[in-house]
Amino acid sequence: MASGSDRNPIIIGGLPSQVPDFDPEETREWLDSLDAAIDERGRERARYLMLRLIERAREKRVAVPEMRSTDYVNTIATKDEPFFPGNEEIERRILNATRWNAAVMVSRAQRPGIGVGGHIATFASSASLYDVGFNHFFRGKDEGDGGDQVFFQGHASPGIYARAYLLDRLSEQHLDGFRQEKSRAPYGLSSYPHPRLMPDFWEFPTVSMGLGPIGAIYQARMNRYMHARGIADTSRSHVWAFLGDGEMDEPESLGQLSIAAREGLDNLTFVVNCNLQRLDGPVRGNGKVIQELESVFRGAGWNVIKLIWDRSWDPLLAQDRDGILVNKMNTTPDGQFQTYATESGAYIREHFFGDDQRLRAMVANMTDDQILHLGRGGHDHRKIFAAFSAAKAHKGQPTVILAKTIKGWTLGPNFEGRNATHQMKKLTVDDLKRFRDRLHLPIPDKELESGLPPYYHPGRDSEEIQYMHDRRRSLGGYVPTRVVRSKPLTLPGDQTYATVKKGSGQQSIATTMAFVRLLKDLMRDKEIGKRFVLIAPDEYRTFGMDSFFPSAKIYNPLGQQYEAVDRDLLLAYKESPTGQMLHDGISEAGCTASLIAAGSAYATHGEPLIPVYVFYSMFGFQRTGDQFWQMADQLARGFVLGATAGRTTLTGEGLQHADGHSQLLASTNPGCVAYDPAFGFEIAHIVKDGLRRMYGGSQEHPHGEDVFYYLTVYNEPIQHPAEPADVDVEGILKGLYRFSEGTSGEIPAQIMASGVAVPWAVEAQRLLAEEWNVRADVWSATSWNELRRDAVACEEHNLLHPDEEQRVPYVTRKLSGAQGPFVAVSDWMRAVPDQISRWVPGAYQSLGADGFGFADTRGAARRFFHIDAQSIVLAVLAELAKAGKVDRSVLKQAMDRYQLLDVAAADPGVAGGDA
Repeated sequence: MASGSDRNPIIIGGLPSQVPDFDPEETREWLDSLDAAIDERGRERARYLMLRLIERAREKRVAVPEMRSTDYVNTIATKDEPFFPGNEEIERRILNATRWNAAVMVSRAQRPGIGVGGHIATFASSASLYDVGFNHFFRGKDEGDGGDQVFFQGHASPGIYARAYLLDRLSEQHLDGFRQEKSRAPYGLSSYPHPRLMPDFWEFPTVSMGLGPIGAIYQARMNRYMHARGIADTSRSHVWAFLGDGEMDEPESLGQLSIAAREGLDNLTFVVNCNLQRLDGPVRGNGKVIQELESVFRGAGWNVIKLIWDRSWDPLLAQDRDGILVNKMNTTPDGQFQTYATESGAYIREHFFGDDQRLRAMVANMTDDQILHLGRGGHDHRKIFAAFSAAKAHKGQPTVILAKTIKGWTLGPNFEGRNATHQMKKLTVDDLKRFRDRLHLPIPDKELESGLPPYYHPGRDSEEIQYMHDRRRSLGGYVPTRVVRSKPLTLPGDQTYATVKKGSGQQSIATTMAFVRLLKDLMRDKEIGKRFVLIAPDEYRTFGMDSFFPSAKIYNPLGQQYEAVDRDLLLAYKESPTGQMLHDGISEAGCTASLIAAGSAYATHGEPLIPVYVFYSMFGFQRTGDQFWQMADQLARGFVLGATAGRTTLTGEGLQHADGHSQLLASTNPGCVAYDPAFGFEIAHIVKDGLRRMYGGSQEHPHGEDVFYYLTVYNEPIQHPAEPADVDVEGILKGLYRFSEGTSGEIPAQIMASGVAVPWAVEAQRLLAEEWNVRADVWSATSWNELRRDAVACEEHNLLHPDEEQRVPYVTRKLSGAQGPFVAVSDWMRAVPDQISRWVPGAYQSLGADGFGFADTRGAARRFFHIDAQSIVLAVLAELAKAGKVDRSVLKQAMDRYQLLDVAAADPGVAGGDA
């Protein structure tokens, strides 16, 4: 061992570490060599040598600390740039026409009487990035596979429309219908990428910032998953995500970078448009966002390509022997670079080059105009092509390209680099003339001065348009395009659902376990079994799904390279490169991104997958509600299970786990079909109908319906009855059926309950009959939300068709023969059952768990919220007293008999739960 004096602190990852020196003499030789290089060749030469040594060390797999940040120059040296195969002059003319039409489209959308706005500065900054992608990289779907998946930056949509116009995919009528989807139908264009609004054009909704990045990561992972499992050949598909530097502040943008690196997703490229501006000002005025992002991505294990300067800087950098220019680039903050983007060449000469004689000498022979046009790399086709090529060629890691641009580029001095450019939507006549001249377009002044500015099209037979078509043909078709090639699945018959319909006999199980039992039988089906994708956020065991580990296995592209600690157990944790289960760790956002990617595979790759995402219901719609909107926008399908549901059922966990509102949140999403089933046979019918609607075919929906199902299931064990012989399947699916008809008592009443509350209602039915002479029917409200939707649809139809027979809501028809009052109860806040109150034909009262949850026994919690069986009894008697059917004195009798003001007097109920 080396002596204490030979232990010298070495800086590793920014922190000193005591590492023993086993050969001090050899160490001194290396240090002397470095000192000599510095003394004889200078610091920059020595730095270069060190970088090459680090590079070689990594090649030889010598563990060295990661270099988090490099100089503020292009990663790809000029000498390493590949041959550019395109015709740059033609591509410039194409891009100029695209730029013009994008800006004019938004400007025309601001015309008097319309004023719907739009954004032009984002596309102006990223136009060259997209153009190179369209001309040389983005693969279409014409070859029968999924092509590439391109996540377009939401605010850049005008440019994508403008290019589609040149290719005759859209007409002038479409461009003039921008942001006027209904009033200009069928020519309206959505503001941003929205597959639900334009289902043949857009594939991925991206304008909700941060969801594009995480969606792209999990799409790339889903591509690998589908390939590994033999469902689709995705080997040629590449995922491109075009993002903004300001967007990278969103937690979802950077939160899941590690999974892309960990799984080696070299089929993924982020292109971050670093125009250095947010919506209101600089992204990092006092810092350098490109350097910051480089450190973050490198630290996460990504390959980083910086694209900062265009070719006009190459001669200057070649002269920079002392590193003075690179140092100036390194130390100039972003806020100052934005100022340079808006100032004159003389200003740049004085303030950027002027404080060092060596810098001044570099530009001494350049005019102020030449200095002004020293450009940024994100506007140089050749530099972009080099970066994209390197990203596609890189193996073993995902790649991020950090491309420096100017927001509002080419739009003129009133737009370029201005803090307010994001909100600027209209070009003046002078702006238009300057813009036209900058783009060298043959548009006469009179067309700019009289009314709306014209769109520009060089002609269908022009060299430019033919070039565009040729490039797209060579790359497999037009992008973006959404195609649904999948065929309806052959769905299992009634026998698959038989076990669950039999009930649980004397055994008590939770509805979560009833669903898991059904899922096991579905996954055994030869036709659809392999298409199930199980997803959970590190909670499979909580939901009783560890039984799938040995058979379905957990997907890991590297397999299981260790002996599992529980390998001797029957339900041992088992990973496999072909595993069916996605274990996304403690990340609901990651799980939901997997859900969306799997649920839209029927369109993306023409192969339907059936995702089943199970989570703590409290952490579903509440935590990732924005992503569920993204799921609806993307027309994704699948089953979402809010397990351990209810405000009082997950006993002991307390406030942060007590969900009494996710059903209400689900009701706000038009693409979500939400149910709150009570028993296994209800679940069987709901799941069967969900598979039919989403994965079967009908005349109205030949490729299935664009919805997803949300089922709330519970962890409280109960005895599940067998399916009644005359079960009301229509009622189960529409949201309401009579589960138990009252058989004794003289005074009629109705109790409506959902989910875990149905057994409380049945107990209340018994108490009312035996102790209060009330004959109550119990109704299972499997879906308050669907009942309301049906009623709203009826009212809308009646409003617009006054001369036709008026429709009656299902809930009204279903309850028309029932004698009230009606009392509704659930383990949700009262707003959930209150959704249907106006359509119930009689006096209506609801009970619910309003307020914060807390940790206690189930009985105490339900007594506190006045939703247990005894509280239901009181509510029914109170409504009967209002109607004069019982004396009000019975209310005090009931309160005293059941001790309703004492939560400790309640039966604590069943403790714990099996899922």
